[in-house]
This record gives sequence, C-alpha cells and structure tokens, in this order.
Amino acid sequence: MSGVEIARIRNVAIVAHGGAGKTSLTEAILFNAGATSRLGKVEDGTTVTDFDEDEIRRKMSVSSAFAFCEWKGRKLNLIDTPGASIFLTDTRNCMKVLDGAVVVVSSVSGVKVQTEKVWAYAEAEGLARMIFVNKLDQEQADFFRTLEDIRRNLCPVATPLQLPIGMHASFTGVVDLLRMKALIYQDERMGKFSEREIPSDLRPKAEQLQAALMEVVADSDDRLLEKYLETGILSNEELKAGLQRAVIEGKLIPVLCGSALKNIGVHPLLDVLVEVFPSPINREARAGIDPRSGERLVRESREDAPLSALVFKTLVDPYAGKITLFRVYSGAVSSDSSVYNSTKGCKERIGQVMLLRGKNQIPVPTIGAGDLGAVVKLKETCTGDTLCDERSPIRLDSVDIPSPIIEYAIAPKTRGDEEKMSVGLQRLREEDPSLQIRRDPQTKEVILAGMGKAHLEIAVDRLKRKFGLEIQMKTPRVPYKETIHGRTEVQGKHKKQTGGHGQYGDCWIKLEPLPRGGGYEFVNHIVGGVIPKQYVPAVEKGIVEAMGEGSLAGYPVVDVRVTLYDGSYHPVDSSEMAFKIAGSLAFKKGILQANPTLLEPIMTVDVMVPDECVGEVIGDLNSKRGRVIGVEAKGKTQTIKVHVPLAEILEYATQLKAITGDRGDYTVEFFHYDEVPPHLMERVIAELKKAKGEKTAAH
Repeated sequence: MSGVEIARIRNVAIVAHGGAGKTSLTEAILFNAGATSRLGKVEDGTTVTDFDEDEIRRKMSVSSAFAFCEWKGRKLNLIDTPGASIFLTDTRNCMKVLDGAVVVVSSVSGVKVQTEKVWAYAEAEGLARMIFVNKLDQEQADFFRTLEDIRRNLCPVATPLQLPIGMHASFTGVVDLLRMKALIYQDERMGKFSEREIPSDLRPKAEQLQAALMEVVADSDDRLLEKYLETGILSNEELKAGLQRAVIEGKLIPVLCGSALKNIGVHPLLDVLVEVFPSPINREARAGIDPRSGERLVRESREDAPLSALVFKTLVDPYAGKITLFRVYSGAVSSDSSVYNSTKGCKERIGQVMLLRGKNQIPVPTIGAGDLGAVVKLKETCTGDTLCDERSPIRLDSVDIPSPIIEYAIAPKTRGDEEKMSVGLQRLREEDPSLQIRRDPQTKEVILAGMGKAHLEIAVDRLKRKFGLEIQMKTPRVPYKETIHGRTEVQGKHKKQTGGHGQYGDCWIKLEPLPRGGGYEFVNHIVGGVIPKQYVPAVEKGIVEAMGEGSLAGYPVVDVRVTLYDGSYHPVDSSEMAFKIAGSLAFKKGILQANPTLLEPIMTVDVMVPDECVGEVIGDLNSKRGRVIGVEAKGKTQTIKVHVPLAEILEYATQLKAITGDRGDYTVEFFHYDEVPPHLMERVIAELKKAKGEKTAAH
C-alpha cells in the first residue's frame, strides 16, 4: 500500500456524538472491505479501533484510532474519533489533516450537542461531509424524524441517497436512490445482500426522494440544471458526477442509512466514499510560511514537490515508545532518511515508516503525498510540528490546543515517586497536548489540568497502568493572598546577649496599603545614619521573608508599602542578621495592627450556552458571587461574560454539564485579586486553618 497514487486516496474521519456508533461503523467498513476477517463488537472489546484498555473497560472511544482498507481500487484512510466532549480536541486535530467526514447520527436519539460541535469543526476545515443515519434496527428508530432533526440543527441541504426498507426489528435493507434498486440484506451480520426491485409500497416515496435529489444536484451545476429543466431527468452518470461536485463544494450533504451493528447499508456507504468524496488533489493546496523569511508558501499535493508534512497526533506505546503520526502534503517520507523539523529547527532521523490499523503496525518503504503514516522514536518532534525538506523549509499551521477548563492537584501516593510522576506526566502530555501540567508557586501543588474530570481520571489511570504510579487527585487549594486596610507604625527590635559579641538590631517601619495590584514597595527614609546603610538591605530582606506568611491564614501579603524611617544600632553587636530579624519582627507586629484582610483570585469566565439555558446559567453564576459583564449572541448560542471568584468554580465543568445537558462550554482566565466579603472571611479563614492543621498532623 506504499506509494499510492494521490487520486486514489480518501482521508476520512468518522465523527459523532458518543454512542452513535462510530466505532461499530468503522469495524463494519474494515470487515466489508476485507481488511479484517471478523466483525468485532464494542461490547466485547474486540473492535480494531477501540483497543486501549480504557476504551475496552469504558466501552467508549477516548482517543482517535487509525485504520486503512482498499475498496474498488481506492485506499481509504479512516480515523475513528472520540465523541465525548472532553476528548474533542483530539477529534478536531485529526480533522485538520483529513479531506472528508462521515457524521454518524443515531436514528433513536438524533442530533446531539457533540454532533453539532464536530459538524462545526468539519465545516471550519472545509471537509466534504456525508451523514450516516445509524441504528435503524433499534426500537424507536425513525429515519424521517432524524432527517428533519438533521436539517433543522445541522444542514438544510441534507439530501437522502437512500430510503430504509422496514424499521426496528423488520429493518432489512435500503433503497438506493441513485440506481433505484432495493438492497435486501441477510440477517447474519456478514454484509451479504441481494439487489431487487423496489417494494411497491415504497416506490412512490423513492421516486419522490429521487426527484428531490436530482433537483438539488441540478441546482448545483448550470449545465445540469439546463438539462434537467429540458428533460426533467438526469442520467445515472450525470447524477453521480454532479453529486461529487456538489458534495465537494458543500452544496449538498448526502444522507445514507443503515445499521453498523447488523452490517446493513455499509457497502453503499463505501461506494459513496470512494466515488463521491474528494481525493487530496481535489482539495486546496496546503499553505504555510517560510520560517526564514516569514513569506507565505503554498505546497501542491505532488510527490515531486519538496516535502511538507504535519504531525497531528502522538501515541505513547509501552513497547514501541513514541509513535508520531503525520499527514504528507507534498513530497514523500521514506524509511531510513532524514527530515527537517521546521518548528523546532532541528533534523530528525526517520527509521521505519509504517501504516497503522488499530494497534497493528504495517511497515512500508514510503508514505507519499496525500497519505497518512507513522514513525517511531523521533526525539524532538511533537504534535503540531512540521516536517519538511531542509533545502525548501516550510512551517504549516499547527493544530489547536484549547485552554483547559478544570484543574486538580495531584501527588504520588508513595513518597519519592515525584520524579517518576513528572516523567510519566510528560509522556502523557506528548500523547495528549490538551493536558497541562504546572506547579503552583504559592501552594506548591502539582496541578493537572484538562477538559473534564473524566479526562483527568483517565490520565491518572494511564499513569498507573503504563508507569506503575498510584496518584491521588484532590481539588486544588485556592491561592489566597492577604493585605491590609489600615496604617501603622511599629518597632522591631532584636537584642540578644550570649557572652562575647551579642546581637542588636532596631528599626521603625510604617505600613500602609497600596492600590489593588500594587504589589510591594519598600521606601528607605533613614537619615543621619541611625541605621548604617549596609544594614538597610538586611531590614528589607527580613520584611520580604515575613511577607510570605500573613497573620490571618498564613498566605502571602501583597499591596503594601513599607517605609523604614528610624532605628538604632550597636557598633559591636549589630549585624546584617540582627537587622534582618528586626525587620521581620517589625512587619509581623505591624501587620496585626493594620487591619489585615483576605484576598481571593477573581476570574474572567466566558460561558457559551444554548439560548434556552441562558437564564438558568446566569442564575447559577449569580449564586456563585458572579458579576455578569455582558451577554453576546453567537449563532444559536449566547456567550455570558462574568467575573467570578475562583473558589466558586473549582468544580464548574461538572456543574455546567448538569445544567446544560453537556451543551455548554467555557473558558477561564485570571482577572485580578479582590477582597473576600466580610461575611465569608471568617468561615474561609477557619476552613483554611483547619486544612493546614490536618496537613501538619499528617506529616
């Protein structure tokens, strides 16, 4: 399968809401195309593309998986993508390197919010699309209700190419509206069918739908429209040619139907994929920039052009190591060669290039333009990097990594495993760049951030399975700070006589508040040498160290001006250490007298929700001490901008999902620190002191 002619390649994503049947459809496609010898089931954990232990246990896709097959002389590269909202970053990144998408919609549950999201991703990437209405064998399935749902929520030009024969337990096949034949399937999941005449009770509906199909196809092409207006009919060849143009241009979205689980309707879907969907040469040339000059470059999809390839996913295999997946846009990647990583500015040695079919790796000599491939053990290359010819470098647009929406503090259950945890997390992040890891400099906690709680739980499960690490997850501590309202003047005096040289340092300081965000300011107003100038920095050092732990709950003190204005010294017993201690004592005493208060981080949150959820979401945000700044309409959704304390939204991802039925999204960024309201401060301080006490007792 190496060196495939570009026009024969079809790069296709299988996308949907979770549970619509993506993996079952992928399994049926591979089986019918002869790429596998048996038809696996998600429930049994035997499918080609749900091979990860997490997927088998949860019976859902958590990572995009890759497979290929051949059908009627064309090579089909398939990516079975996750449908759960927490994994859609992976889905979107894969769609960036593909040319078409099969959107699976359940005929029982219809269009869901994740269906709308993946549809929008496909539209943004300019992908050709078709819709497969699945599960017509199940109770409460309804093809025409689902079709109306699709037209209302996804696309008004969704046009059936098929009509189901029967429904629920009596679903036995489909009417092919292109050829006006009935395909009747045997009830054995083997995909075998016979062509027959359309049942008489379905012929009127079939003729009506075929006429509607011809009309839409004719409308997309002036020449065909003229023929259609003259004769009222299009030949099968004209219909297919016009259909391909209309699909590539997005003027028509074909709707097919069947049952992936029962393997009904998959053969005609394969036919449409290879006959109607675009090859890489039907797509616009890929653009990028010259990393040396910044000029815009374009690479045609040709093997004789300089190499350009985009890395769109990284896998971490416990045996093979790091597996890098890429799409070649021009040129070719060959085994035992060198390429240039224009993103990192370094050369990479290519070992064996290969194709993937689930967890199976098939070595090939070359991956050519338009094709997808993989290579193991690249040292520097990560997801989003461009591989190219060093003599003609280009940097392609990278993949999108969204900001995480939920954070948890993590720690190894076994002391001494911190470094092992750090290495494991870094390996996980190579595989899933939507995970973020950082260390909070104030709370000293390691923070793992991602797209949802289940996302982080799966990451922790993988640390255990792949690296033998037991990890604890808990809600992170809020990085409170302390400040003062009042002004005061205090003395800090350190005097100690121990025989021989003693210790003596004496200083007077004035404390006063700065505006919010003012940080810290030290003013030296010493005159007349009452404190020698070599000891002034020591006083400030003592003050700065004391600011690290405030008087209310031990949080750092900010927004304070400290003025050093008087003091005294001893010519023999004074030292830098004595004045450092004196400065620390003065600050600790002064902070108690200056009306201290607690500050909390306030975040700017943009919440995107459907129109019907706006009122309930705003009410919930108000109950969290949120202050709504504005509401902006964007298509079918509203974006609510709000300032809300971080302490109130630590579990907001789960709460928003419950309120909106998983139809809401949000982004968070830091805004500023503000005072904790007086009626809450006592309770917060008591909880903080209790938590600190429990931590101290544990150690």
